Amino acid sequence: MEIRTLQYFLTIAREESISGAAEYLHVTQPTLSRQMKELEEELGKQLFIRGKRRITLTDEGMILRKRA
Repeated sequence: MEIRTLQYFLTIAREESISGAAEYLHVTQPTLSRQMKELEEELGKQLFIRGKRRITLTDEGMILRKRA
């Protein structure tokens, strides 16, 4: 896991939105979504519950946020 990917994850958790985090980080939303999908695949865990307008952390996502 790269530090940049962890920073992306923490920003999404704070913003509760991939689009909002992408704007804050000055990256595109598809790039950020792909990075998070790859992180979830690397860890073998779902980190987010993706709603229509909001992202919620799963229990595993909350654990990662605390350890980051």
